[in-house]
Parts: sequence; structure tokens; C-alpha cells
Amino acid sequence: MLPCFSKQLFGIDCPGCGLQRSVAFLIRGDFVEAFKMYPAIYTLIPLALILITNRFITIKYYNNLVIALSISSVLLILTNYILKLLHLH
Repeated sequence: MLPCFSKQLFGIDCPGCGLQRSVAFLIRGDFVEAFKMYPAIYTLIPLALILITNRFITIKYYNNLVIALSISSVLLILTNYILKLLHLH
């Protein structure tokens, strides 16, 4: 895994900490651990797939899907980050 420079320099997690490990859990089929590690993984993957697919095939309601998944992802990332900082997660 790539090291987190924010954690190395400042000693605190960045909002992206846990994403790599979450993907590793997904690849192994451990979906619950992937969610615990980085909840936004389940909104980021569909977002990425929609963004890539729309390059080749026009997706109906593309803008609405991108906006909804983007907002959901940001909210999940920020909530998870705040909970980690407060050690409530």
C-alpha cells in the first residue's frame, strides 16, 4: 500500500485514508470490512463506472446520477473523516 504523506508528516489521517485498504477488502470479497474501512467506496465505484461508461454510451439521467453520487460521496467522506478525528468510528 502507498503511504499517506499527511499521516507521515502531521500524524493524522487524511480524508482519503482507508481507500486503498477498502479496495483490497472488496477484491477479497469482504464487503462489510470494506464499508467499515471507507464507507464512500460504495458511492465512488458507481460514480467512476458512470463517468467511464458515459464516454462510450450516453446514459439517461447522467447529470442527475453524477450529482447524486458526488454529493453522497462527499458527505460520506467528510462524515467518516470527522468520526475518525473524534475517534468515534
